[in-house]
Amino acid sequence: MEEDTDFRIRFSSLCFITDHVGFHGTIKSSPSDFVVIEIDEQGQLVNKASDEPTYKVNKILPGPNNLAKRTNLDPQNLSFEERSNQEVSTLVGCSGDDQNYEPGSEKEDSIEDGTSKGEEENIDVLGSLLDEKTNELLNQFACDVKEKWSSKTELIGPSPEFSLGRILDKNQRAILHSAIRQKFPFLITVGKNSEIVVKSNLEYKELCHLVSEEEAFDFFKYLDAKKENSKFTFKPDINKDHRKAVHHFINKKFGNLVETKSFPEPNYSADNPNVVITVRFREKAHKHRKRSLHECQERKVIYTAFTLRKENLEMFEAVGFLAIKLGVIPSDFSYAGLKDKKAITYQAMVVRKVTPERLKNIEKEIEKKRMNVFNIRSVDDSLRLGQLKGNHFDIVIRNLKNQINDSANLRERILEAVENVKVKAVKLFLTPEDLDDPVNRAKKYFLQTEDAKGTLSLMPEFKVRERALLESLHRFGVTEEGCIQAWFSFPHSMRIFYVHAYSSKIWNEAVSYRLATYGSRVVEGDLVCLDEDIDDEHLPSSKVHLVTEEEESANTYAIHQVVLPVLGYNIQYPKNKLGKWYQEVLGRDGLQTCRFKIPTLKLNVPGCYRKILKHPCNLSYQLIEDHDIDVMKEGSHIDEATLSLLISFDLDASCYATVCLREIMKHDF
Repeated sequence: MEEDTDFRIRFSSLCFITDHVGFHGTIKSSPSDFVVIEIDEQGQLVNKASDEPTYKVNKILPGPNNLAKRTNLDPQNLSFEERSNQEVSTLVGCSGDDQNYEPGSEKEDSIEDGTSKGEEENIDVLGSLLDEKTNELLNQFACDVKEKWSSKTELIGPSPEFSLGRILDKNQRAILHSAIRQKFPFLITVGKNSEIVVKSNLEYKELCHLVSEEEAFDFFKYLDAKKENSKFTFKPDINKDHRKAVHHFINKKFGNLVETKSFPEPNYSADNPNVVITVRFREKAHKHRKRSLHECQERKVIYTAFTLRKENLEMFEAVGFLAIKLGVIPSDFSYAGLKDKKAITYQAMVVRKVTPERLKNIEKEIEKKRMNVFNIRSVDDSLRLGQLKGNHFDIVIRNLKNQINDSANLRERILEAVENVKVKAVKLFLTPEDLDDPVNRAKKYFLQTEDAKGTLSLMPEFKVRERALLESLHRFGVTEEGCIQAWFSFPHSMRIFYVHAYSSKIWNEAVSYRLATYGSRVVEGDLVCLDEDIDDEHLPSSKVHLVTEEEESANTYAIHQVVLPVLGYNIQYPKNKLGKWYQEVLGRDGLQTCRFKIPTLKLNVPGCYRKILKHPCNLSYQLIEDHDIDVMKEGSHIDEATLSLLISFDLDASCYATVCLREIMKHDF
């Protein structure tokens, strides 16, 4: 590809499709100038009242003046879990291999529908399953372990062990494993060919160096009981570095089983800056044990759907605030797509483990953050990214002016531009590039220094995702293992978002390269869609055709049929210069051999195809005059009228309004 090296760079300037002159103007002068309303899969705007029974909240108006004045964050009074006398609601088995027994391990013996009420009913499980002598020896072994830990003399040699002998019954083994770890959280049990061996729990001892023994004792009881939907909360902690150490320990040792989050105390203030660490089981941790139909019905997760209206607020910041107010974590929220920050946006969301009544109760609190919720109702499942038809936009473009050296009538230029795009295809997927702003400067600093802590000081507070990543890298270190841990510190939905963002970025560059190289011609090696009625995201490989030399000569296909692959393991690349470009760009990013199935990162990306051209739908517009009576000219006030354009249109999912506006105006933002 030596002749095309100029196209190896990332495109900061994109090609235009239409040939009108265009005009200049300003977008997003205020959030109310850029209104985005999600269109659901049924084609309905999500800001409209739902047909389903809902818990009504105050009427929502599109203007910004209907919300309370912004105030400082007022953390919710969080509820904390009782850590003693926890019910043992899940019994787990043990491995027959020579391995430490870990709750949730894939090799454990499973017990169907097994539950134990031993501790709740004060039944001596150990006394009923072990003979008196063995029981006494077990208690003595536990005491010896604690005494040796308390002494100043460090143990030399292997850790002491105590054998309970062979227990042939698998169910009895499982009950013993759980009973011992509940009574003695500072011990672990090991399975050796039906034999149960008890050892000291060195992780318990290590945790005792970070928190009180009482907290360590209760935490390991909580960890072993594995009560679904339960939480564990450490004592309030004012020391940020100490909290990081606790986060690091738990994520390093038990990150595949639980996740940790920090929350401010209910009375958090400058005088009382205490923060608590809350631990919760990851959802997957409960999927290993088979359950009866009755049990599954009893444990059915609550899902509440709603429409979120937010103003001038990043979506992840909004989700984080809602999570605090509802006492859940951000990964409990699901959504179909991300929305702009400097805008008024309406989007569908679903939150797990929160009732409609509970969501309605926080209405007044979230208004302070320029958010509203409505269309609140119970549903059966969460949302997934891409589960929408598109978005509707109501946009005001202000300060309209002619292009430089264009003396034509401005109104005529505007009408010409809008009408031209109204009937022609426009590239809408392409995301505009960021320029030399504080965010990119912070990113460049990190790439040059790998100084996560220093980059945090440069990264703006509103960049929630970037700061979360940097916090994790600072905690775990900028190593391969540290990067993996940082990756898993994100909710699943956010991890998928990053994969989609990178894939979309490469796709954007590919479209620019394709149009710059071949223009609107369909050439040999292009990929085309044979069924125009199928949505892009659901286009099967069987409907994607590789253009032949004969078909190029006969002009068999048109540019609107051309598709390009979004990265994944189940796609094919064009067989022309563009295919070589894909391989070179992937090589540049260290992904030339990547199959997009990465077990260590739990990534499984099949890929898809997208048409490179799209039409805006339902486009309408209106020119309006703004009168500014405060303009000062030569010492006197005069009336000065400026033109603004109010434009509305619908775009398919994954299409960007700013690119559509760019095509209309022939102007970069």
